Amino acid sequence: MTPAAHPFGDPQTVEVAPDASDPAVVHVTWKVGAADDLTLLGIHLGVLPEDRVMLDGAIEYDDGDAALVQQAPEVHAYLLEHVEVAAGGRDCPGRVEASGDLIADGADLVFTCPQPAAVATLTVSTLTDLHPAYRTLATGPDGQHQVYGADAPTHDWALGATTTTAVSSTTTSGTGSSAALQIGGVLGAVLLVALAGTLVARRRRRATPTTPNP
Repeated sequence: MTPAAHPFGDPQTVEVAPDASDPAVVHVTWKVGAADDLTLLGIHLGVLPEDRVMLDGAIEYDDGDAALVQQAPEVHAYLLEHVEVAAGGRDCPGRVEASGDLIADGADLVFTCPQPAAVATLTVSTLTDLHPAYRTLATGPDGQHQVYGADAPTHDWALGATTTTAVSSTTTSGTGSSAALQIGGVLGAVLLVALAGTLVARRRRRATPTTPNP
């Protein structure tokens, strides 16, 4: 029985940053969304036993799963397969520099490009092989942000000294608990449209001459 994925909880996140001393190096920090996602990943990679999967596809979780999964070499290999960086049309080899608590601290991946990476193309496909509904909220320098998904796994990030905010049709206002901020932004936009409509209506009423009664 195939494990049941849980892609609608806390999203996984990615932070992209240039190296402070070497412009050819790109740092990517990946954090999983929740402990049950780690359990699913561990079963998928063979780190945890398949008998955790119940007959109906549900998963039997254990509090110790996260500690087992986050240090497994299979997970490091998985991250380097599903998080990729390229610059100037050439791939940047990566390595997992540090991996601790994948929920609180994340895994730090370091990519060394053949040349200084003023713009880095980052591809993220983590967990979408478990379920296409998984999303990754990503942030970068100078307020850049992006939502990665199965339908949008690649995005360009400006990492040079004069970075500009990247704009896409699938951006978010932050990571982690950003859902409230996103909803607030949508409601704010709706209120602005309503306010604009009210002002236009008032101006039209003021501009329409009144006909005196006979």
